[in-house]
Amino acid sequence: MLAKRIIPCLDVKDGRTVKGVNFIDLRDAGSALDLASFYSKQGADELVFLDITATVENRGTMVSLVEDVARNISIPFTVGGGIRGESDVERMLGAGADKISVNSAAIRNHGLLDVLARRFGSQCIVLALDAKANPALPSGYEAVIDGGRTPSGLDALLWAKEAADRGAGEILLTSMDKDGTKDGFAVDLTRIISGNIDIPVIASGGAGKMDDFRTVFMDGMADAALAASVFHFHEIDIPELKHYLKASGIPVR
Repeated sequence: MLAKRIIPCLDVKDGRTVKGVNFIDLRDAGSALDLASFYSKQGADELVFLDITATVENRGTMVSLVEDVARNISIPFTVGGGIRGESDVERMLGAGADKISVNSAAIRNHGLLDVLARRFGSQCIVLALDAKANPALPSGYEAVIDGGRTPSGLDALLWAKEAADRGAGEILLTSMDKDGTKDGFAVDLTRIISGNIDIPVIASGGAGKMDDFRTVFMDGMADAALAASVFHFHEIDIPELKHYLKASGIPVR
């Protein structure tokens, strides 16, 4: 088994880190720059930065904040929110990001993934897939866009497969139903996606205790697990989590 990754996520609005439940009722969690520096020193394997209102506000990601974060951390750094085309990716990579995450723009233009992977390489293209339960679809889950505001009508598994074929190098899979609830990752959803594609899957949404991470790695077949509030509010510390996982027989870095 390859080493599993632990990834804190900074959902950023107006330069501050925020966290909500099911993508709403946001509360302040502190300075994005301070938290990024803290996680880098704590031993996080990577960091994800999502400008959560860039798409719906029809603007680009905050470049200056990305530059500041990149200067203050020593771990791989993924940036998402408001990524619409090649120039946005070029801007973020130039600002110090190692990978970019794209969601709504890729669903509105599936060919965007082909273009980005061809120019920048699959290794830095992450498909952000926000999934919500929909029993009317074959997998039981629907891809949702615009920060959880707009149903796409796309089956989440079919979209994940297509994205992988088009050149996405990784999928950041967030369960909208589990987001912020702290009652465990969406293990069934994660297993459905992970078990049917050949690229790494990052599980996101629902982390509440250390055993949730063990479960999503073992039963959900996730390659990495992302969390926000349990890290931001010190309910779980990354060094303790890694010690717990190692003791549970799960390889971590």
